[in-house]
Amino acid sequence: MRDVWVVRALGRWISQGALVMWGAVTLAFLLLKAVPGDPVDTILGTSASVPAETRQALRTDLGLDLPLWQQYLAALVRPLTGDFGVSYRARRPVLDLLASHALPTLWLTLAALALALGLAYLLAAVTRRGVSRRVADVVELVAISSPTFWIALALAQWFAYRLKWLPVTGGNEATRLILPAIALAIPMAGYFAQLLRDGLDRAEREPFAETARARGLSRGGLFARHTLRHSSASLLTVVAFSLGGLLGGTVLVENVFARQGLGRVTLDAIINRDLPVVLAVTMLSALVFVVVNALVDLIAMFVDPRLRTIEGRRRSVREAAETVDPVRTAAA
Repeated sequence: MRDVWVVRALGRWISQGALVMWGAVTLAFLLLKAVPGDPVDTILGTSASVPAETRQALRTDLGLDLPLWQQYLAALVRPLTGDFGVSYRARRPVLDLLASHALPTLWLTLAALALALGLAYLLAAVTRRGVSRRVADVVELVAISSPTFWIALALAQWFAYRLKWLPVTGGNEATRLILPAIALAIPMAGYFAQLLRDGLDRAEREPFAETARARGLSRGGLFARHTLRHSSASLLTVVAFSLGGLLGGTVLVENVFARQGLGRVTLDAIINRDLPVVLAVTMLSALVFVVVNALVDLIAMFVDPRLRTIEGRRRSVREAAETVDPVRTAAA
């Protein structure tokens, strides 16, 4: 019975994952169907020289002549058999199309997340008190409030086109990765730092921290051995939930920096009403979100065993809800 928390967690992950996947696919399907336009016109053009028979044949081939509810069921069921369809625009299997563009997005996502976490831990560690904290609060507020798209444009304008320090195109992958990773990392780093600093403050008021100080442990020792680990458990959960925004940010950033990744493919698919590609990207994003959340949840349970109980998880949620609002913090 000691490991019953594993079974409970597994059931929660599976049920929540299925709900997230269904909701994401349903929303993407309905939104794309609500957009005016016809995919057949996108593929063949609107010229009158294209025979009506050709248009109808293509519509039948793509399944667009079926009732909406049948198209929706097909969108839900076919991926369960491994059939994600063929791209309307590229006329190639969707999985092949996504696989050929996945690596640039993967490297960008990992680099941005690593950079955001590194900056957040550094800021939270060195700006705990006094004037430095107030300055950091204002800087982090600006970072959180800045749209990723504008950050990307500003970085490209200054460091690529004016100063010519870093390339947008050409060069090696490592140098091309720096600017888009920074653009994605800046807003996340500001939010992570706010959350981590507030978590450190709460941890220092916990009974275990008071006991450690009573035994003569220095503030630095308390930070390294206790409070940092305690506050990281809540941060891990937030990092997992931030992945959705991070994946959405890649759509904009990859287009600004002309990266041939999933973000570029996704935007092209939305513009061209390429339903199979949009749904496949949505499923992939939802799956990544679910898996990463499960892994982070598992890591957090090992870091903080209290989270293995229902009461412990409720307490973690309450602590996250009590996180200081960045606007209120900056104004204080």
